Amino acid sequence: MANGAEERTHRAATVQPLDVTGVRTVAVGALLWLLAALALLPFYSTLQDDGRGWWLWTCVAGFGLGLIGVEYCRRRRRHLAKHPPREVETSPLGAAGL
Repeated sequence: MANGAEERTHRAATVQPLDVTGVRTVAVGALLWLLAALALLPFYSTLQDDGRGWWLWTCVAGFGLGLIGVEYCRRRRRHLAKHPPREVETSPLGAAGL
């Protein structure tokens, strides 16, 4: 402890990861894309005139991909329910480092 510096030790918290399947997150994202598409729909002719018609189609594509993502996450959730993941040590220090 030279020059008044204190020696500190840092401990890693033993926090388990959240049990999140992603279904709700992806569904909310898809819903937001749908709302954006619906909000742009009345202005489609103006968007086309200004060369920004692609904005609406981007929202439609986001919604469609979101629906695919929801189904993917639902299948993943069902798979994880049938086959729970094994306990894996993720600390680079190992169990002794905690």
